[in-house]
Amino acid sequence: MSTLELRGISKSYTAVRVLENIDLRVSPGSRTAIVGPSGSGKTTLLRIIAGFENPDHGKVFLQGNLLHGTGLHIPAHKRGIGFVPQDGALFPHFTVAGNIAYGLTGGKREKQIRIDELMDMVALDRRLAELWPHELSGGQQQRVALARALAQTPVLMLLDEPFSALDTALRASTRKAVAELLAETRIASVLVTHDQTEALSFADQVAVMRNGKLAHVGAPQELYLRPADELTATFLGETLLLDARLERGQARCALGNIAVDNAFRTGTARIMLRPEQIRITPAENLTGAMHCPATVVSVDFAGFISTLSLELADSKQVLDIRMISQRDIAVGTSVDIRVEGNAHVFQP
Repeated sequence: MSTLELRGISKSYTAVRVLENIDLRVSPGSRTAIVGPSGSGKTTLLRIIAGFENPDHGKVFLQGNLLHGTGLHIPAHKRGIGFVPQDGALFPHFTVAGNIAYGLTGGKREKQIRIDELMDMVALDRRLAELWPHELSGGQQQRVALARALAQTPVLMLLDEPFSALDTALRASTRKAVAELLAETRIASVLVTHDQTEALSFADQVAVMRNGKLAHVGAPQELYLRPADELTATFLGETLLLDARLERGQARCALGNIAVDNAFRTGTARIMLRPEQIRITPAENLTGAMHCPATVVSVDFAGFISTLSLELADSKQVLDIRMISQRDIAVGTSVDIRVEGNAHVFQP
């Protein structure tokens, strides 16, 4: 049985359709990331799951129990769902301990034991308990918000872009810590984000939203390597998209003959390669014959990564390819291009 199940969720604001026929399942103890550009409907969907908004159509189930649909609506505070908003939304007039204890029942001693447990759980030093929210770092504030949500022992945790306000290094470490904590506690979670890297690294299941619909749902590696369409492919990461002619599991394209992941398709098609599949070697370093000769016509250096514009020797076509920066590749360098693995073939 799924922890969360959405069936046919639709929502409109006046004449604008925000969500259209959304079906989604979240397994017990799993982590799902809903990722999409601004305005795609992801935050509205999260608010419907939480019970802050009602869909126009569709049903919401939690552990097999109906939360919304057929005239029934369970309010947010009775759903047993934890919610961590984007800014943490800590109560400024409560200390750290007061924020975590909000909503806890029992005597003073029982509450203190629970507060200590929760602070340990989210790796917060207990000495921070009497500080005020404004005295904490951004990462500490998010951990307090998570501890407060965990205090209610939820069966599902909702995370609304909780790491977006943090700097890059802190965002990665906080995301990793939260993912590990949710895995340890076996609490199913749904993260909403516009950050593709965040979605791919956090989740067991990624749902890509576009124009109020789920364009593709699946495991992170499956979506990254075999996306449903070109828009999903480019949204999830850097790509090289090529026209090709398919025959017997091979694609004839600007890079020559390369293997594809569909041995049965024939005729014209569009194929995709990820940058890490492409090997660019200076011609002077080659020990054998060149596979696809090209000349570097420009280099956009960005530190660890550079974008090369390569003019292919045969067709004179120019391709832009991102790669790890190399000191021996500059404008005018003759290089050879090779492909590792299979190119992905988009469905017609």
